[in-house]
Amino acid sequence: MARKKTDQEADIQFEEAMKRLEEVVNRLEEGEIPLEEAIQLYQEGVTLSRICGQKLDAIEAKITQLIEEDGQLKQKPFRVEGEI
Repeated sequence: MARKKTDQEADIQFEEAMKRLEEVVNRLEEGEIPLEEAIQLYQEGVTLSRICGQKLDAIEAKITQLIEEDGQLKQKPFRVEGEI
């Protein structure tokens, strides 16, 4: 069963999520925080990481390449080299 997105997850921009994820990681790396706060930050970080991944996947699905074949421009789905 798919998990329903919260309003915050649906509204957050990629750059905003990435910036917050960096803040969370930095905070956790400091290591001078209570266990309960560390667990909350870890959970937030996992959620932010998932949000960033989903947003990147959605953007990648929308990108197309224009290639020239037989003198005509054609659209082709964008694929990263080495991807299947």
